[in-house]
Amino acid sequence: MADEMVRRAQSFVNSFYGSRIGMTVEENGKTGWPTMYALTRALQLELGISSLSNSFGATTLSQLTAKYPVLNSGNIPSENFCKIIQSALYCKGYDGGSLDGIYNSGVQAGMTKLKTDMGLIGLSPGSDLTPKVFKALLNMDAYVSVNSGSSAIRSVQQWLNGRYLNRQDFFVIPCDGHNSRDVARSMLLAIQYELGMADGVANGVFGPGTQAGVKSHSVSPGTSGTWASLFSAAMVLNDQPVTFTNTFDSATAALVRTFQSFVGLPATGNGDFSTWASLLVSYGDQSRKGAACDCVTRITSTRAAALKAEGITFVGRYLTNPLVPLPSNLPEKAIQEGELQTIVSAGLRCFPIYQTYGRDASNFTYMAGRTAGQAAVNAALDHGFKPGARIFFAVDFDAMDSDITSNVLPHFKGIQDAIADDGNRFQIGVYGPRNVCSRVAKAGHSTASFVSDMSYGFSGNYGYPLPSDWAYDQIVTRTVGSGAGAINIDNNIASGRDTGQGSFDPPRPVKPDVRLDPTVIEAMKTDVGKYMESLGYPNDGGTRTYQHWKCFQSTVVDHDDLITELSNKYNMRKALVQTSAYWEMRHIEPADLAAWDVAIVLFNTTGKFKDTSTGIAKQRGLTLVGAWNHCLSEGLVTGRAIADPNSDQDKYNIWKSAYDSETFDITSVFLIHMWDIAGKPHGDDTSPVMRSPRLDYVDEEIYDVLRRYQGPGEEAYAEAKKRMGLYYLMEKYNAISRNR
Repeated sequence: MADEMVRRAQSFVNSFYGSRIGMTVEENGKTGWPTMYALTRALQLELGISSLSNSFGATTLSQLTAKYPVLNSGNIPSENFCKIIQSALYCKGYDGGSLDGIYNSGVQAGMTKLKTDMGLIGLSPGSDLTPKVFKALLNMDAYVSVNSGSSAIRSVQQWLNGRYLNRQDFFVIPCDGHNSRDVARSMLLAIQYELGMADGVANGVFGPGTQAGVKSHSVSPGTSGTWASLFSAAMVLNDQPVTFTNTFDSATAALVRTFQSFVGLPATGNGDFSTWASLLVSYGDQSRKGAACDCVTRITSTRAAALKAEGITFVGRYLTNPLVPLPSNLPEKAIQEGELQTIVSAGLRCFPIYQTYGRDASNFTYMAGRTAGQAAVNAALDHGFKPGARIFFAVDFDAMDSDITSNVLPHFKGIQDAIADDGNRFQIGVYGPRNVCSRVAKAGHSTASFVSDMSYGFSGNYGYPLPSDWAYDQIVTRTVGSGAGAINIDNNIASGRDTGQGSFDPPRPVKPDVRLDPTVIEAMKTDVGKYMESLGYPNDGGTRTYQHWKCFQSTVVDHDDLITELSNKYNMRKALVQTSAYWEMRHIEPADLAAWDVAIVLFNTTGKFKDTSTGIAKQRGLTLVGAWNHCLSEGLVTGRAIADPNSDQDKYNIWKSAYDSETFDITSVFLIHMWDIAGKPHGDDTSPVMRSPRLDYVDEEIYDVLRRYQGPGEEAYAEAKKRMGLYYLMEKYNAISRNR
């Protein structure tokens, strides 16, 4: 809600500084970063800094320290300078007195309360304002418990501030009761300071020097003092139910054993190096050998033996490689032919991983999740995974908490819906940073986590505890074996929550498509309709011309014989043609029908052809000319003469064939795809030539074929992502039919 004093602060900074600091803020009475940025710029102006910035950085701090190492009622340089302090106090929720430019008793009381909340009153008694506290005053950190913050964590935060703020690289951390990236880094700085590292050497990184120092500071029952405090602080920050204390007693030892068992360490009850490491950094002690691994390299018999000798039982392998399998694109990333049998023969077990392009938030949406869910099911069945296997869907980027809310959670809801529509044959796992895994699990979209703890710098790992449902904990990349058995792996600790599979059904071979099995058609129609509804296309057609059932009947069922025949002739999956034709027919609008009538009347009265998309697959005359001419010249089709793309008569004739005949439309979908794959010679698309049509196209190729059908515009790229989900549904039922 709005606060009048915050509104007055916003009015002040706009009135006195707006034109000089290059920004104004909305006077809405609500604290936010824009107001803090404006106050920071105002302070920089008062300090004589010429290059203003939103950041209270090293220059601002050094200038403030040089000019005003301590600010109080006796040395405030100006009224406006004091009003900046008062405004910042208001925005932080503290009393700043009247906005009168005087460091009065209200300001002093507010400053004392702020420093008390920060845990600094013992280090800096009274109401004096020091540069580091000023820096903390101009950010959005909270110094009181918020959002059900832990009182134990808050006491650790206050202790760290009060003990280490005078060190060069330690700054005021929030005291809100929540662990965070800044708090975790400050904990490492505290460790380094207690190890005797000088300012400028201590850097908050768990490097070799810090590790060596920690190894010499194990704690156990009877330990007391600062190192016992640091250890209990680290336990508190990892959400362990310990009391923050400077004494390591038997009760603490019991809780340590519980923690050690949870993270997969020997339950000794002592704070040894491995336990310290698990508390301080996400990857923990990287010298540990896990019982699991994942890799992008084929498991051969010699490599399997090397893994077995290393103590590994569970191997994570990828269901697909979404990229065209060139040497530079990890050609063995996906499970290879015969590989699962090799794994089984060696006494190993395999858990499946599904990953596409997910390197930033934009690749994660509900629609993309539905696509991923069905694609993963198809691939798992192709390889021979049995129902019940848990597929780990990857989120392989540094997802901010806001990214998880806006993109990742809807994505996994899409996966969950796709898996449910498939009959819940497979379980859902999530691979990603700690915060991603925990939030996806909390939302009910996954049943176990594969944690990318090796990426310790990810915001979703730094300051977050290990998820309670972790199955695999990825901690380090290493090479095991030698010679032909050498293999580079990500070594993972295994909790036992997931054990992969140790036997498999025969893999589904790559076979030509056949006619749809009549028993799957109704389920196929239902699934396609549900998918389109999830994209906002109602089954009754909505504002468009044709209902779902009609489009499905015309583009999938009625012409199944023709589609099957041409699929075998051109070595092209039926699902590609079904997807393009169905998608286009679902998009026919009354305005399209009117445009077709206009084109016919205009040509019949003037001889001039006004090109527009027509027929159930919405094909333009010029596109049809290009595709048919290409396929005629390549001997892929017969029965027509080469058309002149500059002739209205020729373009109209072929366009009218599409208008009149669904059979012609369906045949033309194949030919347009063939033309697109060839790089669309003499067409409007500059896309490169693709690999020749084949039945084992990877995601990248499927996407490109679907995109090229629509054209080179930006809309086509976005729409093709939606068509991918439809493709995998169509392919699901074609695969069932050809494998019966």
